[in-house]
Order: sequence, then C-alpha cells, then structure tokens
Amino acid sequence: MLYQKTFQTILGNITAIEEDSAIIALQIKENSYRKTAIMKDTPLLKQTENEIQEYLKGIRTTFNLPLKPKGTEFQQQVWQQLQKIPYGELQTYKDIAIKIGNPKSARAVGMANHNNPIPIIIPCHRVIGQNQKLVGYALGLEMKEFLINLEKRLDKSQKIV
Repeated sequence: MLYQKTFQTILGNITAIEEDSAIIALQIKENSYRKTAIMKDTPLLKQTENEIQEYLKGIRTTFNLPLKPKGTEFQQQVWQQLQKIPYGELQTYKDIAIKIGNPKSARAVGMANHNNPIPIIIPCHRVIGQNQKLVGYALGLEMKEFLINLEKRLDKSQKIV
C-alpha cells in the first residue's frame, strides 16, 4: 500500500510517499501518487516530516530514514553515491561518474540526478557543473541555490548529525 502525507514547509507543501515501510518519493511539485496513495500519518511519514523540518531549520545534517527509490540499476548507483556527498559540500556530475566507476557517464549522471524521486533527502542539489556553476535541477535553479546556501551558512556546531 502507498501512504502519503503532505506538510507545509518554508519551501511550500511537500508530500512524502511511503511504501513497504520505506520512503519512495518526496514531492514538492504535483505528483502522480495522489490518486492512489492513502492519506495517513504513519510513524515513518511523521518522522520524515520532522527530519525535513529540522533540516530546513539548520539543525539536521543527515537523514535517518529507510529509502527505496524506484529506478534503473544505473540510477540506483547514482542515488547511492549522492547520499555519500557530505552536508555542505558540492561535487560535479563528472565526480559522481568517476565514483560509480563510469567516468564517461557525466551526462547520464545528470539525467539520473534529474529523475531522483527523493530530492533533499537524496541530495541531488549538491551536484554542480564541471565549471562549478549551478546547472540543472528538477525543482529549479532557485531551489537548488537556496538548499546549497542553507547548508553553507549554518553553524555546524548546532546540527544533529
């Protein structure tokens, strides 16, 4: 069964979707799950809301949620590598391609990044272009810049790790 919970944040409404006791999607824009997912405040969805709110307040640097994003084997590799990027740090698409053992796949890494179903928690916003500029983000460059700046400006001594 699919369960969902929508909650208000400084980014607007976010909808978290749970299936089989794992988060499978986090939607900031309209999504296709609304028609089939049951609105329910499960313990996992409540924890997801709490952790995202803490992140957006600058008191959380990592997430402790079971994740099960749906995608190809290549996408799964990219999304796993994204989760290894430390809070407040940036890497390029090429960096990710090299780390997954496919150095010529930077463009494909970008597409996997774009299709990340769990943004923020799987931090695709921490990936930038080879020229060190903000490029491509499914939620818009303004959102990407906001999230990067959020992580850069906060006092690390006050965060939950």
